[in-house]
Amino acid sequence: MDKQTHKARTRQRILHEAARVMRECGTEGIGVAALMKRVGLTHGGFYAHFDSREALVQAVISEMFADSAQRMQPLFQSSEPAGQLTQLINYYLSEAHRDAPAEGCPVPALVSEVGHLPQEAKTVFTQGVATQLQRLQELLAKLGHRDSEALASSVLAEMVGALALARACPDKTRSAAMLARSRTVIKRRTGLEESA
Repeated sequence: MDKQTHKARTRQRILHEAARVMRECGTEGIGVAALMKRVGLTHGGFYAHFDSREALVQAVISEMFADSAQRMQPLFQSSEPAGQLTQLINYYLSEAHRDAPAEGCPVPALVSEVGHLPQEAKTVFTQGVATQLQRLQELLAKLGHRDSEALASSVLAEMVGALALARACPDKTRSAAMLARSRTVIKRRTGLEESA
């Protein structure tokens, strides 16, 4: 393996581990020394890959959205929009997604912190959310919703909020009921079958 390939793989390992930490603990959960120890590298090695902690946070947010899009890609394999939207709602508001914050959508993990991040990181976050909204809007437009942009924004906000609240609820039964109610209401609002 040549030096450039090794460096790229090492950077990817750092990003992957930092993304897990950030999803679970937020941006303040990433300390450079602890992160590098988790990856099995020295603290000084960090600067061969990133200019600063801020640069790491920005790169990790981008990585998180790319990873989330890749994980959700199978949900869009259905040939028709109703099936795709049903799959998306069922996945996003599932107990499995609730219980795996280290692999989940970055929006619930980061939304409360974005206002305190440097402008570059805010921009990356905003672009990631815009991409999610666009995909949702396209599905809703294909289903015949006239104001698909407003509906997409409302649906994403409800899904993010429901997931965040479900994760915060210590009672798993109440948390699961919260997710189930949101799935039902969103499906009704978007014209999907309630039993879908």
